[in-house]
Amino acid sequence: MRRRTPGRQADNVALFASLKIRNYRLFFVGGFVSNIGTWMARIAQDWLVLTILTDNSSTALGLTTALQFLPVAALAGLAGVAADRFDKRRLLQVTQASMLVTGLALAVLVLTGVVALWHVYLLSFLAGVGAAFDGPARQAFAPEIVPRRLIPNAVGLNTTSFNAARLIGPAVAGLMIAWWGVGPALVINALSFAPVIWALALQNPAELHPSPRVKVDRPVRDGLAYVRRNPRTMLLLFTVFMLGTFGMNFQITNALMATEVFKVGSEEFGFLGAVMAVGSLAAGLMAAKRSHPRMRTIMAAMTGFGVCVAGLTFAPNIWFYAVCLVPTGFFALTVMTVANASVQLATPPAMRGRVMALYMAIFLGGTPIGSPLLGWVGDALGARWTLAVGFIAAFLTVAAVVICVWRSKDFDWPRRPRDPEFDYIRHGESGQARN
Repeated sequence: MRRRTPGRQADNVALFASLKIRNYRLFFVGGFVSNIGTWMARIAQDWLVLTILTDNSSTALGLTTALQFLPVAALAGLAGVAADRFDKRRLLQVTQASMLVTGLALAVLVLTGVVALWHVYLLSFLAGVGAAFDGPARQAFAPEIVPRRLIPNAVGLNTTSFNAARLIGPAVAGLMIAWWGVGPALVINALSFAPVIWALALQNPAELHPSPRVKVDRPVRDGLAYVRRNPRTMLLLFTVFMLGTFGMNFQITNALMATEVFKVGSEEFGFLGAVMAVGSLAAGLMAAKRSHPRMRTIMAAMTGFGVCVAGLTFAPNIWFYAVCLVPTGFFALTVMTVANASVQLATPPAMRGRVMALYMAIFLGGTPIGSPLLGWVGDALGARWTLAVGFIAAFLTVAAVVICVWRSKDFDWPRRPRDPEFDYIRHGESGQARN
Protein backbone atom coordinates (compact mmCIF):
# COMPACT_ATOMS: atom_id res chain seq x y z
CA MET A 1 0.00 0.00 0.00
CA ARG A 2 1.50 3.34 -1.07
CA ARG A 3 2.14 5.77 1.78
CA ARG A 4 0.98 9.36 1.31
CA THR A 5 3.74 11.94 1.35
CA PRO A 6 3.21 14.51 4.16
CA GLY A 7 1.69 17.68 2.77
CA ARG A 8 0.76 16.02 -0.47
CA GLN A 9 -2.73 16.80 -1.73
CA ALA A 10 -5.13 14.52 -3.50
CA ASP A 11 -4.78 14.39 -7.24
CA ASN A 12 -8.26 15.81 -7.81
CA VAL A 13 -10.46 18.46 -6.21
CA ALA A 14 -14.18 19.10 -6.53
CA LEU A 15 -14.97 20.43 -9.99
CA PHE A 16 -16.63 23.68 -8.83
CA ALA A 17 -14.79 24.08 -5.52
CA SER A 18 -13.70 27.69 -6.20
CA LEU A 19 -17.28 28.76 -6.92
CA LYS A 20 -18.14 28.25 -3.25
CA ILE A 21 -16.15 31.42 -2.58
CA ARG A 22 -18.30 34.53 -3.11
CA ASN A 23 -15.48 36.75 -4.41
CA TYR A 24 -14.55 34.13 -6.99
CA ARG A 25 -18.20 33.65 -8.03
CA LEU A 26 -18.47 37.35 -8.80
CA PHE A 27 -15.19 37.25 -10.73
CA PHE A 28 -16.30 34.15 -12.66
CA VAL A 29 -19.76 35.44 -13.64
CA GLY A 30 -18.50 38.89 -14.67
CA GLY A 31 -15.76 37.32 -16.75
CA PHE A 32 -18.18 34.92 -18.40
CA VAL A 33 -20.44 37.74 -19.61
CA SER A 34 -17.47 39.73 -20.84
CA ASN A 35 -15.99 36.72 -22.63
CA ILE A 36 -19.21 36.22 -24.59
CA GLY A 37 -18.93 39.79 -25.83
CA THR A 38 -15.24 39.36 -26.62
CA TRP A 39 -15.88 36.31 -28.80
CA MET A 40 -18.72 38.07 -30.58
CA ALA A 41 -16.39 41.00 -31.28
CA ARG A 42 -13.65 38.74 -32.65
CA ILE A 43 -16.00 37.19 -35.18
CA ALA A 44 -17.55 40.56 -36.05
CA GLN A 45 -14.19 42.31 -36.45
CA ASP A 46 -12.78 39.53 -38.63
CA TRP A 47 -15.87 39.59 -40.81
CA LEU A 48 -15.69 43.40 -41.04
CA VAL A 49 -12.08 43.30 -42.22
CA LEU A 50 -12.44 40.34 -44.58
CA THR A 51 -15.74 41.06 -46.32
CA ILE A 52 -16.59 44.75 -45.86
CA LEU A 53 -13.33 46.70 -45.68
CA THR A 54 -11.26 44.40 -47.94
CA ASP A 55 -11.79 41.72 -50.57
CA ASN A 56 -10.86 38.70 -48.39
CA SER A 57 -7.39 40.07 -47.61
CA SER A 58 -5.67 37.69 -45.23
CA THR A 59 -2.78 40.17 -44.99
CA ALA A 60 -5.10 42.88 -43.62
CA LEU A 61 -6.62 40.38 -41.19
CA GLY A 62 -3.19 39.27 -40.03
CA LEU A 63 -2.09 42.89 -39.53
CA THR A 64 -5.23 43.65 -37.49
CA THR A 65 -4.55 40.70 -35.22
CA ALA A 66 -0.86 41.63 -34.93
CA LEU A 67 -1.67 45.20 -33.87
CA GLN A 68 -4.11 43.89 -31.28
CA PHE A 69 -1.45 41.73 -29.62
CA LEU A 70 1.69 43.82 -30.22
CA PRO A 71 1.24 45.87 -27.00
CA VAL A 72 1.10 42.64 -24.98
CA ALA A 73 4.74 42.00 -25.92
CA ALA A 74 5.91 45.61 -25.98
CA LEU A 75 4.46 46.55 -22.58
CA ALA A 76 5.04 43.24 -20.77
CA GLY A 77 7.65 44.57 -18.35
CA LEU A 78 5.63 47.65 -17.38
CA ALA A 79 2.39 45.66 -17.12
CA GLY A 80 4.00 43.05 -14.87
CA VAL A 81 5.40 45.68 -12.53
CA ALA A 82 1.97 47.37 -12.38
CA ALA A 83 0.32 44.05 -11.49
CA ASP A 84 2.79 43.46 -8.64
CA ARG A 85 2.90 47.05 -7.38
CA PHE A 86 -0.75 48.17 -7.47
CA ASP A 87 -4.06 46.84 -6.20
CA LYS A 88 -4.98 44.28 -8.85
CA ARG A 89 -8.71 44.67 -8.35
CA ARG A 90 -8.58 48.44 -9.00
CA LEU A 91 -6.18 47.98 -11.89
CA LEU A 92 -8.60 45.53 -13.53
CA GLN A 93 -11.44 48.03 -13.24
CA VAL A 94 -9.35 50.62 -15.08
CA THR A 95 -8.29 48.23 -17.86
CA GLN A 96 -11.83 46.93 -18.36
CA ALA A 97 -13.13 50.51 -18.61
CA SER A 98 -10.50 51.36 -21.23
CA MET A 99 -11.50 48.36 -23.37
CA LEU A 100 -15.17 49.34 -23.01
CA VAL A 101 -14.32 52.73 -24.54
CA THR A 102 -12.37 51.31 -27.50
CA GLY A 103 -15.04 48.68 -28.16
CA LEU A 104 -17.79 51.30 -28.12
CA ALA A 105 -15.81 53.57 -30.45
CA LEU A 106 -15.54 50.83 -33.09
CA ALA A 107 -19.24 50.01 -32.75
CA VAL A 108 -20.21 53.67 -33.28
CA LEU A 109 -17.97 53.97 -36.35
CA VAL A 110 -19.56 50.87 -37.88
CA LEU A 111 -23.14 51.87 -37.06
CA THR A 112 -22.65 55.37 -38.51
CA GLY A 113 -21.14 53.92 -41.70
CA VAL A 114 -17.88 55.87 -41.55
CA VAL A 115 -15.55 53.05 -40.49
CA ALA A 116 -12.32 52.63 -42.46
CA LEU A 117 -9.58 50.04 -42.25
CA TRP A 118 -7.23 52.43 -40.44
CA HIS A 119 -9.88 52.89 -37.74
CA VAL A 120 -9.81 49.15 -37.10
CA TYR A 121 -6.02 49.14 -37.00
CA LEU A 122 -5.87 52.03 -34.52
CA LEU A 123 -8.61 50.75 -32.21
CA SER A 124 -7.17 47.22 -32.28
CA PHE A 125 -3.87 48.64 -31.10
CA LEU A 126 -5.49 50.74 -28.35
CA ALA A 127 -7.55 47.77 -27.17
CA GLY A 128 -4.30 45.80 -27.10
CA VAL A 129 -2.78 48.38 -24.74
CA GLY A 130 -5.65 47.83 -22.31
CA ALA A 131 -5.34 44.05 -22.70
CA ALA A 132 -1.57 44.24 -22.06
CA PHE A 133 -2.19 45.57 -18.55
CA ASP A 134 -5.36 43.54 -18.01
CA GLY A 135 -3.89 40.10 -18.71
CA PRO A 136 -1.11 39.91 -16.08
CA ALA A 137 -3.31 41.55 -13.44
CA ARG A 138 -6.18 39.13 -14.13
CA GLN A 139 -3.89 36.09 -14.16
CA ALA A 140 -2.19 37.12 -10.91
CA PHE A 141 -5.46 38.17 -9.25
CA ALA A 142 -7.12 34.74 -9.38
CA PRO A 143 -4.66 33.22 -6.82
CA GLU A 144 -5.50 36.12 -4.48
CA ILE A 145 -9.20 35.17 -4.51
CA VAL A 146 -8.89 31.47 -3.62
CA PRO A 147 -6.73 29.43 -1.20
CA ARG A 148 -3.47 28.08 -2.62
CA ARG A 149 -4.77 24.51 -2.93
CA LEU A 150 -7.54 25.77 -5.27
CA ILE A 151 -5.31 27.73 -7.66
CA PRO A 152 -5.34 24.99 -10.39
CA ASN A 153 -9.11 24.70 -9.92
CA ALA A 154 -9.57 28.47 -10.33
CA VAL A 155 -7.34 28.52 -13.43
CA GLY A 156 -9.33 25.62 -14.92
CA LEU A 157 -12.67 27.28 -14.19
CA ASN A 158 -11.45 30.55 -15.72
CA THR A 159 -10.61 28.58 -18.85
CA THR A 160 -14.01 26.88 -18.71
CA SER A 161 -15.71 30.29 -18.52
CA PHE A 162 -13.67 31.53 -21.47
CA ASN A 163 -14.55 28.55 -23.61
CA ALA A 164 -18.18 28.27 -22.57
CA ALA A 165 -18.43 31.85 -23.81
CA ARG A 166 -16.59 30.71 -26.92
CA LEU A 167 -19.45 28.28 -27.57
CA ILE A 168 -22.06 31.02 -27.30
CA GLY A 169 -20.28 34.10 -28.68
CA PRO A 170 -19.34 32.98 -32.22
CA ALA A 171 -22.68 31.31 -32.84
CA VAL A 172 -24.65 34.38 -31.68
CA ALA A 173 -22.31 36.70 -33.61
CA GLY A 174 -22.76 34.71 -36.81
CA LEU A 175 -26.54 34.96 -36.55
CA MET A 176 -26.48 38.65 -35.59
CA ILE A 177 -24.19 39.53 -38.51
CA ALA A 178 -26.46 37.65 -40.91
CA TRP A 179 -29.64 39.30 -39.56
CA TRP A 180 -28.59 42.81 -38.48
CA GLY A 181 -24.97 43.33 -39.54
CA VAL A 182 -21.64 43.75 -37.74
CA GLY A 183 -22.54 46.81 -35.64
CA PRO A 184 -24.91 45.23 -33.07
CA ALA A 185 -22.39 42.47 -32.27
CA LEU A 186 -19.76 45.13 -31.54
CA VAL A 187 -22.19 47.05 -29.31
CA ILE A 188 -22.76 43.95 -27.18
CA ASN A 189 -19.00 43.52 -26.80
CA ALA A 190 -18.62 47.09 -25.55
CA LEU A 191 -21.42 46.72 -23.02
CA SER A 192 -20.13 43.35 -21.80
CA PHE A 193 -17.20 44.96 -19.98
CA ALA A 194 -19.57 46.66 -17.53
CA PRO A 195 -20.47 43.43 -15.61
CA VAL A 196 -16.77 42.80 -14.89
CA ILE A 197 -16.31 46.29 -13.48
CA TRP A 198 -19.45 45.87 -11.36
CA ALA A 199 -18.45 42.40 -10.13
CA LEU A 200 -15.04 43.66 -9.02
CA ALA A 201 -16.71 46.52 -7.14
CA LEU A 202 -18.96 44.05 -5.28
CA GLN A 203 -16.08 41.88 -4.04
CA ASN A 204 -15.16 41.97 -0.35
CA PRO A 205 -11.48 43.06 -0.10
CA ALA A 206 -11.23 41.63 3.43
CA GLU A 207 -11.68 38.10 2.05
CA LEU A 208 -8.88 38.38 -0.52
CA HIS A 209 -5.31 37.11 -0.07
CA PRO A 210 -3.25 40.01 -1.46
CA SER A 211 0.33 39.36 -2.51
CA PRO A 212 3.15 41.43 -0.99
CA ARG A 213 3.70 44.71 -2.84
CA VAL A 214 6.94 45.07 -4.81
CA LYS A 215 9.52 47.38 -3.22
CA VAL A 216 12.67 46.73 -5.22
CA ASP A 217 14.88 48.91 -7.40
CA ARG A 218 14.92 46.64 -10.47
CA PRO A 219 11.52 44.89 -10.61
CA VAL A 220 11.59 44.04 -14.33
CA ARG A 221 15.17 42.74 -14.27
CA ASP A 222 14.48 40.71 -11.13
CA GLY A 223 11.48 39.07 -12.80
CA LEU A 224 13.53 38.09 -15.83
CA ALA A 225 16.36 36.81 -13.63
CA TYR A 226 13.93 34.64 -11.68
CA VAL A 227 12.66 33.01 -14.89
CA ARG A 228 16.19 32.40 -16.17
CA ARG A 229 17.04 30.53 -12.97
CA ASN A 230 14.14 28.12 -13.48
CA PRO A 231 14.72 25.83 -16.49
CA ARG A 232 11.30 24.17 -16.20
CA THR A 233 9.60 27.56 -16.40
CA MET A 234 11.77 28.37 -19.42
CA LEU A 235 10.57 25.21 -21.17
CA LEU A 236 6.95 26.02 -20.34
CA LEU A 237 7.37 29.51 -21.80
CA PHE A 238 8.98 28.08 -24.94
CA THR A 239 6.06 25.69 -25.37
CA VAL A 240 3.38 28.36 -25.03
CA PHE A 241 5.34 30.67 -27.36
CA MET A 242 5.35 28.07 -30.13
CA LEU A 243 1.68 27.25 -29.56
CA GLY A 244 0.58 30.89 -29.43
CA THR A 245 2.72 32.10 -32.33
CA PHE A 246 2.26 29.33 -34.88
CA GLY A 247 -0.59 27.12 -33.62
CA MET A 248 -3.31 29.22 -32.02
CA ASN A 249 -4.18 31.40 -35.00
CA PHE A 250 -7.66 30.04 -35.63
CA GLN A 251 -8.98 33.60 -35.73
CA ILE A 252 -7.18 33.75 -39.09
CA THR A 253 -7.14 30.13 -40.27
CA ASN A 254 -10.86 29.48 -39.66
CA ALA A 255 -11.75 32.70 -41.47
CA LEU A 256 -9.57 31.81 -44.46
CA MET A 257 -10.78 28.22 -44.65
CA ALA A 258 -14.41 29.35 -44.40
CA THR A 259 -14.19 32.04 -47.08
CA GLU A 260 -11.58 30.64 -49.50
CA VAL A 261 -11.73 26.84 -49.26
CA PHE A 262 -15.27 25.98 -48.18
CA LYS A 263 -16.98 29.12 -49.61
CA VAL A 264 -19.43 29.54 -46.72
CA GLY A 265 -21.04 32.55 -45.02
CA SER A 266 -20.93 34.22 -41.61
CA GLU A 267 -23.23 31.64 -39.95
CA GLU A 268 -20.90 28.76 -40.80
CA PHE A 269 -17.86 30.83 -39.81
CA GLY A 270 -19.38 31.47 -36.38
CA PHE A 271 -20.33 27.79 -36.16
CA LEU A 272 -16.68 26.74 -36.58
CA GLY A 273 -15.63 28.85 -33.58
CA ALA A 274 -18.42 27.37 -31.46
CA VAL A 275 -17.55 23.79 -32.45
CA MET A 276 -13.92 24.26 -31.49
CA ALA A 277 -15.04 25.53 -28.10
CA VAL A 278 -16.71 22.17 -27.34
CA GLY A 279 -13.31 20.52 -27.01
CA SER A 280 -11.87 23.57 -25.25
CA LEU A 281 -14.66 23.49 -22.70
CA ALA A 282 -13.99 19.81 -21.95
CA ALA A 283 -10.29 20.60 -21.43
CA GLY A 284 -11.15 23.42 -19.05
CA LEU A 285 -13.38 21.17 -16.96
CA MET A 286 -10.67 18.51 -16.73
CA ALA A 287 -8.12 21.15 -15.75
CA ALA A 288 -10.41 22.34 -12.95
CA LYS A 289 -10.23 18.87 -11.35
CA ARG A 290 -6.44 18.51 -11.72
CA SER A 291 -4.37 19.59 -8.71
CA HIS A 292 -0.89 18.51 -9.92
CA PRO A 293 -0.08 19.93 -13.39
CA ARG A 294 2.76 18.00 -15.05
CA MET A 295 5.03 18.48 -18.04
CA ARG A 296 4.20 15.04 -19.43
CA THR A 297 0.55 16.10 -19.72
CA ILE A 298 1.58 19.19 -21.68
CA MET A 299 3.74 17.23 -24.10
CA ALA A 300 1.07 14.58 -24.68
CA ALA A 301 -1.48 17.31 -25.39
CA MET A 302 0.92 19.15 -27.71
CA THR A 303 1.41 15.93 -29.70
CA GLY A 304 -2.36 15.45 -29.94
CA PHE A 305 -2.72 19.06 -31.07
CA GLY A 306 -0.23 18.53 -33.89
CA VAL A 307 -2.05 15.41 -35.11
CA CYS A 308 -5.43 17.17 -35.10
CA VAL A 309 -4.15 20.26 -36.93
CA ALA A 310 -2.72 17.95 -39.57
CA GLY A 311 -6.26 16.60 -39.99
CA LEU A 312 -7.59 20.16 -40.36
CA THR A 313 -4.98 20.92 -42.99
CA PHE A 314 -6.17 18.12 -45.26
CA ALA A 315 -9.89 18.29 -44.43
CA PRO A 316 -11.90 17.49 -47.59
CA ASN A 317 -15.03 19.40 -46.51
CA ILE A 318 -16.32 21.69 -43.80
CA TRP A 319 -17.96 18.85 -41.85
CA PHE A 320 -14.71 16.89 -41.49
CA TYR A 321 -13.01 20.17 -40.59
CA ALA A 322 -15.61 20.90 -37.89
CA VAL A 323 -15.23 17.43 -36.36
CA CYS A 324 -11.44 17.83 -36.18
CA LEU A 325 -11.84 21.18 -34.44
CA VAL A 326 -13.29 19.49 -31.33
CA PRO A 327 -10.16 17.51 -30.30
CA THR A 328 -7.99 20.38 -31.56
CA GLY A 329 -9.62 22.69 -29.04
CA PHE A 330 -9.32 20.05 -26.33
CA PHE A 331 -5.58 19.52 -26.77
CA ALA A 332 -4.78 23.22 -27.24
CA LEU A 333 -6.59 24.24 -24.07
CA THR A 334 -5.03 21.36 -22.13
CA VAL A 335 -1.58 22.73 -23.00
CA MET A 336 -2.58 26.26 -22.03
CA THR A 337 -4.32 25.47 -18.74
CA VAL A 338 -1.69 23.03 -17.47
CA ALA A 339 1.16 25.37 -18.44
CA ASN A 340 -0.61 28.34 -16.86
CA ALA A 341 -1.24 26.51 -13.57
CA SER A 342 2.34 25.18 -13.53
CA VAL A 343 3.83 28.65 -13.91
CA GLN A 344 1.50 30.20 -11.32
CA LEU A 345 2.23 27.50 -8.73
CA ALA A 346 5.98 27.68 -9.32
CA THR A 347 6.11 31.46 -8.77
CA PRO A 348 6.26 33.21 -5.38
CA PRO A 349 3.29 35.58 -4.87
CA ALA A 350 5.44 38.74 -4.85
CA MET A 351 6.85 37.82 -8.27
CA ARG A 352 3.67 36.45 -9.85
CA GLY A 353 2.55 39.59 -11.71
CA ARG A 354 5.86 40.00 -13.51
CA VAL A 355 6.19 36.32 -14.36
CA MET A 356 2.62 36.15 -15.66
CA ALA A 357 3.24 39.31 -17.68
CA LEU A 358 6.17 37.54 -19.31
CA TYR A 359 3.97 34.48 -19.80
CA MET A 360 1.28 36.57 -21.51
CA ALA A 361 3.85 38.44 -23.58
CA ILE A 362 5.35 35.20 -24.84
CA PHE A 363 2.02 33.46 -25.44
CA LEU A 364 0.08 36.37 -26.97
CA GLY A 365 3.01 38.59 -27.91
CA GLY A 366 4.12 36.05 -30.49
CA THR A 367 0.93 36.81 -32.41
CA PRO A 368 2.45 39.95 -34.03
CA ILE A 369 5.01 37.56 -35.52
CA GLY A 370 2.71 34.69 -36.41
CA SER A 371 -0.31 36.61 -37.69
CA PRO A 372 1.41 38.62 -40.46
CA LEU A 373 3.44 35.54 -41.37
CA LEU A 374 0.30 33.42 -41.70
CA GLY A 375 -1.42 36.24 -43.57
CA TRP A 376 1.42 36.25 -46.09
CA VAL A 377 1.40 32.44 -46.28
CA GLY A 378 -2.34 32.50 -46.90
CA ASP A 379 -2.03 35.01 -49.74
CA ALA A 380 1.03 33.35 -51.29
CA LEU A 381 0.38 29.62 -50.82
CA GLY A 382 -3.28 29.26 -49.86
CA ALA A 383 -5.36 28.82 -46.72
CA ARG A 384 -4.34 25.21 -46.03
CA TRP A 385 -0.70 26.18 -45.62
CA THR A 386 -1.61 28.48 -42.72
CA LEU A 387 -2.65 25.34 -40.84
CA ALA A 388 0.37 23.34 -41.99
CA VAL A 389 2.62 25.83 -40.20
CA GLY A 390 0.77 24.97 -36.97
CA PHE A 391 1.23 21.21 -36.97
CA ILE A 392 4.88 21.46 -38.04
CA ALA A 393 5.54 23.85 -35.14
CA ALA A 394 3.76 21.54 -32.67
CA PHE A 395 5.88 18.51 -33.57
CA LEU A 396 9.11 20.55 -33.50
CA THR A 397 8.20 21.83 -30.03
CA VAL A 398 7.61 18.35 -28.62
CA ALA A 399 10.90 17.12 -30.09
CA ALA A 400 12.85 20.08 -28.65
CA VAL A 401 11.37 19.75 -25.14
CA VAL A 402 11.90 15.99 -25.00
CA ILE A 403 15.54 16.42 -26.07
CA CYS A 404 16.11 19.12 -23.42
CA VAL A 405 14.61 16.98 -20.67
CA TRP A 406 16.50 13.87 -21.77
CA ARG A 407 19.86 15.67 -21.94
CA SER A 408 19.55 17.56 -18.66
CA LYS A 409 20.17 15.77 -15.37
CA ASP A 410 18.41 18.61 -13.58
CA PHE A 411 15.01 17.40 -14.78
CA ASP A 412 12.98 14.68 -13.12
CA TRP A 413 10.14 14.71 -15.73
CA PRO A 414 8.68 15.98 -12.80
CA ARG A 415 6.66 14.14 -10.23
CA ARG A 416 9.10 14.82 -7.38
CA PRO A 417 11.04 18.00 -8.28
CA ARG A 418 14.23 18.75 -6.39
CA ASP A 419 14.66 22.51 -6.51
CA PRO A 420 13.35 24.90 -3.81
CA GLU A 421 10.83 26.56 -6.10
CA PHE A 422 9.08 23.25 -6.69
CA ASP A 423 9.12 22.36 -2.99
CA TYR A 424 7.10 25.56 -2.77
CA ILE A 425 4.52 23.93 -5.03
CA ARG A 426 4.23 20.76 -2.98
CA HIS A 427 4.38 22.07 0.56
CA GLY A 428 3.43 25.74 0.33
CA GLU A 429 5.34 28.59 1.94
CA SER A 430 6.47 26.43 4.86
CA GLY A 431 8.14 24.06 2.43
CA GLN A 432 9.97 26.95 0.81
CA ALA A 433 11.14 28.20 4.20
CA ARG A 434 12.64 24.80 5.06
CA ASN A 435 14.90 25.12 2.04
